[in-house]
Amino acid sequence: MSTPYPFTAIVGMDDLRLGLLLNAVSPAVGGVLVRGEKGTAKSTAVRALAALIPAVPVVPGCRFSCDPASPDPACPDGPHEPGGGTARAARMVELPVGASEDRLVGALDIERALAEGVKAFEPGLLADAHRGILYVDEVNLLHDHLVDLLLDAAAMGASYVEREGVSVRHAARFLLVGTMNPEEGELRPQLLDRFGLTVEVAASREPDQRVEVVRRRLAYDDDPAGFATRWADEESALRSRIVAARALLPEVRLGDGALRQIAATCAAFEVDGMRADIVMARTATALAAWAGRTDVLAEDVRQAALLALPHRRRRNPFDAPGLDEDRLDDTLQEFGGEDESDDDPDPDGPGGGGGQPPQGGPGTPPQGDAGQGDTPARPQESEGGEPQSAGGGEQQPVRAAEPYRTKMLSVPGLGEGAAGRRSRARTEHGRTTGARRPQGALTKLHLAATVQAAAPHQRARGRSGRGLVVRRDDLRQANREGREGNLVLFVVDASGSMAARQRMSAVKGAVLSLLLDAYQRRDKVGLVTFRGKDAEVALPPTSSVEAAAVRLEKLPTGGRTPLAAGLLKAHDVLRVERMRDPSRRPLLVVVTDGRATGGVDPVALAARAARLHCAEGTAAIVVDCETGPVRLGLAGTLAGDLGGTAVTLDELRADSIAGLVKDVHTARRVA
Repeated sequence: MSTPYPFTAIVGMDDLRLGLLLNAVSPAVGGVLVRGEKGTAKSTAVRALAALIPAVPVVPGCRFSCDPASPDPACPDGPHEPGGGTARAARMVELPVGASEDRLVGALDIERALAEGVKAFEPGLLADAHRGILYVDEVNLLHDHLVDLLLDAAAMGASYVEREGVSVRHAARFLLVGTMNPEEGELRPQLLDRFGLTVEVAASREPDQRVEVVRRRLAYDDDPAGFATRWADEESALRSRIVAARALLPEVRLGDGALRQIAATCAAFEVDGMRADIVMARTATALAAWAGRTDVLAEDVRQAALLALPHRRRRNPFDAPGLDEDRLDDTLQEFGGEDESDDDPDPDGPGGGGGQPPQGGPGTPPQGDAGQGDTPARPQESEGGEPQSAGGGEQQPVRAAEPYRTKMLSVPGLGEGAAGRRSRARTEHGRTTGARRPQGALTKLHLAATVQAAAPHQRARGRSGRGLVVRRDDLRQANREGREGNLVLFVVDASGSMAARQRMSAVKGAVLSLLLDAYQRRDKVGLVTFRGKDAEVALPPTSSVEAAAVRLEKLPTGGRTPLAAGLLKAHDVLRVERMRDPSRRPLLVVVTDGRATGGVDPVALAARAARLHCAEGTAAIVVDCETGPVRLGLAGTLAGDLGGTAVTLDELRADSIAGLVKDVHTARRVA
């Protein structure tokens, strides 16, 4: 086993280290989510934490790590007699993003259960992580069915494995730690709320600190064991401090004044539910114990808010996490606790530097405010309808209108892509539609089909008594139908013909609404824009709708309308994505008024480009942005060439007149 990088050798990233250490002191805090750009040692820090966790007493031979002082009465390896036990190092179990359900919760041998009536159970990762750390790298990419299982285990402190009436239950209480790059997509709100704390990390911009990071990493790579030995004393001291803080934790007093500050802060930032209040209380108590105090002070409450609230105050996926610290200070001052100690705070406590492990530069990367661009002045139009402005016809970006709930758009047919919530697909979860012989391991038993297959052979197999003699050939896998996520590729017209009629605000609002819908349905999204003389990929396909929203907000407009270039660029993007992920079906959403200008015969060229998508069976929607009493219907013609359907901006709304828009399948039947 390779030597882990020492926790105390990590340079900077004070919030990350503090968040992890507080969970080591008090696992009841609820884990930590680490958000940050790639290459910032997120995984290194998490893996280094395992070496600092105190040893865990376990019942000898128990595969589920039962505590000998209070063994689980329902343990599958039990019953256990209280007392005795041995100590072992705390485990850190990694959950791969692509893990199967059986790998996470464990596998039950259905064949033996039916034929022999025994519960042959192989524990999964949740059992391994009990009373330890469950680490999920790239947790935002975790499949929905695994997220559901994690949520259930985190809520109940137990894992249930059920297969057609045969069930196994075991305890599963663990410290949940996740790392993610926000550029690759956000977490489901339910899972996000399950993380007690969240920290943002970024690479330092200080040259001296970056030099030290490189120096230590190179030294570790050259001699991991020797490097760890040089940091052994610091690691031992930090481990002792964690043990001392754990011992002090039950004596920490959380007064009414601190509780009022916690409640007032959560109310001021309008967080949902009461979990934030509870997490803040536990975090503030852990901070006091970490500082060696038995009273919770105002600075503990403040630091707890900065760690526990940023990911809970987001109102939609396009809001950046964070807190207004001035507002936080005003709230804490207004509801100051009367029962705080009059003694000076521990200089080694939070805010005094003692909340951090030794050896590491201070400082958290500054968080800039998300700027809001000013709405540009109304452009002048030329006689030809193209806008005139400085910079060769290009205008400054306009703000998007408020997003709204859109109608359901889906891809026709039955897919087999990644689990999601948009189009019909064959999945491991969902309603049962039939049965088949299993290919490989049996995961979802179709009981009726299995019994039907075994029944004719009972006499030949010498059946006696009430039991059913089942063999491998009798087993039938259930066919399940659920929903998949798709690749939604937006092709947005940013030419002057759109801006001249001041429609870009409404158009951006429509695309933003579709992006929000894509986030909720677990899609990948991409953005192609066209204007002037060419088209460009503003955002390659990604799971981050937040990144797409930022690109959309900054999108300038102006110039001619190279519709064909936009469609050809989209064709290239989809061709590459089909090679990368052939099971993820695309949905092409073209947002335009249908005009095509520039070059020789631009209309015919656009039609030929559209037919390329139609020939490859790409599902398409054209959002018709044409307005005014007289309409040319060019978007409808484009939709016909694409083999899709056209909807107006008004028809895109979910609250518009029912029946105007169904989905791509309707148009394809007509075509």
